[in-house]
Amino acid sequence: MNWDYGLIEPWKGVAASEASPLRVIAGPGTGKTFALMRRVARLLQSNCDPRLIFLCTFTRTAAFDLARALNELDVSGTDHIRAGTIHGFCFRLLARHEVLQATGRVPRPLFDFEQRFLLEDLSDPSFGGIKDCEKRLQAFNGAWARLQSEDPGWPKAKIDQQFQHALLAWLKFHEAMLIGELVPEALRYLRNNPAVDDLRFEHVLVDEYQDLNRAEQVLLQIVSRSATFSIVGDEDQCIYQFKHANPEGIREFTANEDRELDECQRCPQMVVAAANELISHNPDRQPRTLQPKASAAQGEILVVQWQGMEQEAEGIAKFIAHRVQTGAVEPGRVLVLTPRRQFGYAIRDALIRHSIAAQSFFQEEILEGNPKQKGEYDTQQAITLLTLFANDADRLALRCWCGFGSSTLRKGAWTRLRGHCETAGEAPLTALSRLAAGEIKLSRTGGLVQRYRELIDLLDHLRSLSVADAFNELIPEASEWAIPLRTVVLPRFQNSPDTDPSELLDLLRTAITQPELPTEVDYVRIMSLHKSKGLTADLVVIAGCIEGAIPRVDSAAPVKVQELALQEQRRLFYVAITRTTRTLVLSSIASVPVTQAYRMGIRIGPRTYDRAGTVTSRFIDEVAAFRDHAEDGSTFLRDQGVS
Repeated sequence: MNWDYGLIEPWKGVAASEASPLRVIAGPGTGKTFALMRRVARLLQSNCDPRLIFLCTFTRTAAFDLARALNELDVSGTDHIRAGTIHGFCFRLLARHEVLQATGRVPRPLFDFEQRFLLEDLSDPSFGGIKDCEKRLQAFNGAWARLQSEDPGWPKAKIDQQFQHALLAWLKFHEAMLIGELVPEALRYLRNNPAVDDLRFEHVLVDEYQDLNRAEQVLLQIVSRSATFSIVGDEDQCIYQFKHANPEGIREFTANEDRELDECQRCPQMVVAAANELISHNPDRQPRTLQPKASAAQGEILVVQWQGMEQEAEGIAKFIAHRVQTGAVEPGRVLVLTPRRQFGYAIRDALIRHSIAAQSFFQEEILEGNPKQKGEYDTQQAITLLTLFANDADRLALRCWCGFGSSTLRKGAWTRLRGHCETAGEAPLTALSRLAAGEIKLSRTGGLVQRYRELIDLLDHLRSLSVADAFNELIPEASEWAIPLRTVVLPRFQNSPDTDPSELLDLLRTAITQPELPTEVDYVRIMSLHKSKGLTADLVVIAGCIEGAIPRVDSAAPVKVQELALQEQRRLFYVAITRTTRTLVLSSIASVPVTQAYRMGIRIGPRTYDRAGTVTSRFIDEVAAFRDHAEDGSTFLRDQGVS
């Protein structure tokens, strides 16, 4: 098929443009992937070497989707295009040139919960508490370019320089590396090694440019310095400000040619109107309007409030089951989005009770919990023990194991152990063994020794079992905390029953940190609002629409920071509501158990015994002109014909 077969404007203009840099502003559902693929097809049919095309995506799922779309074009050479995430590109670059080996770094990535131990060890009066250190850590991952106007590189403030020195020393001792370090390390390498052959691209195309931070943008500029450069994105869908991705990145991008895709091919007219009204509340954005397709249906937006989470889960499940059983929608065309996994799990379980197949995708939240609080770190401890079962010399896992359950994570004791190791040139495991044997003495390290002895006993027991039996002991079926973990790991593990502990750990790490979000399914998908980007469904339900959850804004932060966070949360809601092709349901609850609110980090209102009142999200009010009034749950179900 020729690249321009059946192609009309404005998509043809995007595919045909010879300009560089080219900026394409593409709203939700406007066919950016379609235009991007036709652009790639044109390059290939112009005899461009596919190995000299770099197609940069924001997620692995997006890379798979783009690769599939390319293959469907039936154009020769698509299998050889360099397509993937910027972090994947950086890792391959650093590994190929042995940069990490030369600098003494070990590419052992940290789980999110393991970062808590890092932050605890680094926190002190000069750097501030955990939250202050966490902000510095995110700035470090962005090469200290917090703002779009800043140049990524070495930190300028003395306190930031001291933090970076302490951070790198901690990571090197624990033989670990932050995923976020890949971009700064690659950027530093590329700046100092301009002759590297990895940069010999002829064409660089970047999808979701608005979600890149300043360091990532500069790195891609270097990569594309001898190539044509095309970016696609939308400032209204910029939702990763925590990693210093700012909407100004695409808004202020200097291009030789601009193209715009503004006709939504996906959403019904009512949802397009609601999306425009919602996002118009964000100041400073470019005044653009998403247009509905001329033939788009009117669509429907339904708003409902339930008494609590249990009623919401049961009611939403009944509504979806009714729509499925009456043939109005297929399960695989239903998407349920929630701000916290607790809402999602409740709806998933209710759907299954109503014989509707459902699967949740909250892998990033499985390992959440306070490692200091008994009952909250069971999953984290199981992962840590599995890591040590696979490699008892893993320093980071040993650090975590020794700290679980302590009000200080045994920071002081571990600091003294680390000091001894660095002076004596000993590994932490060796030093702990010698401490336990009484060969060396370190003050106030009794807690470490006790945890070490527990570890040795557990590892000896696990080594006496088969890997399958060890897995069932580490992540027992009877434990409630283990259910989410077994759900994501078991399918992979059962397909590889002869795996060894290291392979089992890799399966688990991949399942949690790099989950696949299938697009062609026969079950209801339930996930976070962030995960929904790039997906489409006939029926979209957004549950848990309450203040403190969506939007979630730190009331203790400076006013300016709160405003920026609110704007990003509004963009996130904008992304979520524009996933639907037919029906949008916005659901909230009137109250929540106090303990549940605390667990989910939701700010609550007046309390009555063990429950607290909630307030419906302001975002629902911001789309008020384009939907009917809100209904209580029982009225909603009756009006929808649900018995």
